[in-house]
Amino acid sequence: MSHYKAYPAYKDSGVKWIGPVPEHWEVKRLRHAATFKNSNVDKKSYDGQQAIHLCNYTDVYYNEFITSGLSFMPSTASAVEVEQFSLKRGDVIITKDSEDPSDIGIPAIVAEDLDGVVCGYHLTVIRAADLEAARVIHRAIQSNPTKAHFFVEAPGITRYGLNQDAIGATQICLPPPQERKNVADHIDRETSRIDALITKKTRFIELLQEKRQALITHSITKGLDPNVRMKDSGVEWIGEVPEHWEVKRLRHAATFKNSNVDKKSYDGQQAIHLCNYTDVYYNEFITSGLSFMPSTASAAEIEQFALKRGDVIITKDSEDPSDIGIPAIVAEELGGVVCGYHLTVIRAADLEAARVIHRAIQSNPTKAHFFVEAPGITRYGLNQDAIGDTRICLPPPQERKNLADHIDRQTSCIDALIEKTKRSIDLLKERRSAFITAAVTGQIDLREAA
Repeated sequence: MSHYKAYPAYKDSGVKWIGPVPEHWEVKRLRHAATFKNSNVDKKSYDGQQAIHLCNYTDVYYNEFITSGLSFMPSTASAVEVEQFSLKRGDVIITKDSEDPSDIGIPAIVAEDLDGVVCGYHLTVIRAADLEAARVIHRAIQSNPTKAHFFVEAPGITRYGLNQDAIGATQICLPPPQERKNVADHIDRETSRIDALITKKTRFIELLQEKRQALITHSITKGLDPNVRMKDSGVEWIGEVPEHWEVKRLRHAATFKNSNVDKKSYDGQQAIHLCNYTDVYYNEFITSGLSFMPSTASAAEIEQFALKRGDVIITKDSEDPSDIGIPAIVAEELGGVVCGYHLTVIRAADLEAARVIHRAIQSNPTKAHFFVEAPGITRYGLNQDAIGDTRICLPPPQERKNLADHIDRQTSCIDALIEKTKRSIDLLKERRSAFITAAVTGQIDLREAA
């Protein structure tokens, strides 16, 4: 933002976290710049009320602009509720409470008149005197000073919320009426440009992840030699495999057992550290650098489930079937770390077989097998037969290390590029927030900006 100029003259805003503002701007509490009211329209439909569509919390949380293109929830409202909370172009809506204080005060602006759409519960509607003032207020609520104000003013322990005083006391920097449209337009243009870049980079990450998955699946089912003779695997979703490879059920390639070690600590048991579901779900490799949970286990549990280098652990149940069968491999010896509940430990005869099995479980055919074999309604899980029936493509022992090393190298390169792209997205989001803050507090002069 170094190419933007400052305003010619500034004055003290009187607000520590805002600092100086342009001399001709006003700093007003929100209660003096607009009216606002908390909605009390819940999601239930009642007989005798008017049919409406409801703009709910998630509609505001996930959308900067509220438009007719959103899928609003059908509901009902009383005549009074319809009169008070029917949405109009220029209305600014904020989330007023949440289980997470950082989710409070997220604003959206109604970009067009919405006939029959009413603001729902847990939201506050802010209505300025005119559209351009509303557009500035919308961006001001997105700024870092307002975020800080809301964070401080949202008390709670398990649930946090803004009261009317906290909302009304929010300090808003207002340029003169003739400058407001220019400020809002410029913010819209710059944020749209940044958002387009973020969208492109997000899509790039998705493509890299698809490439990573394809690499693992191809390597683990076709091998590394493009000229090798192939044979039918006998499994439709695997297809052909190298002629000299074996296709085995997991029960014939390794031993496996579900852990029954829960998180509770019991008197008289040995102190251990527990490798839990989230340790496996979020980490491809289990190492001593992870923060394992202190707990206890019996001597029998330690004997069966103390982790060793080369152990492959999978998530065996979840509320989401796509979260089942996520594998991690123990990359080093871990003294005193025991596998926890909701996980299955798979132990191959040697490290290189384990490394191949780890990657085979990541492949598309195994994912498809687990998805089909995980029955449930609200919770899904793999039983012992489903795990044991998993088909594993195994190259001869002398090829296994080379195959696993190749996959490790290639996925590491892709992972590094994904992390670099994620960091660039984070920087773009920081720039976006910084630009909005600078624009709505007058740190940069946009009057002559193109």
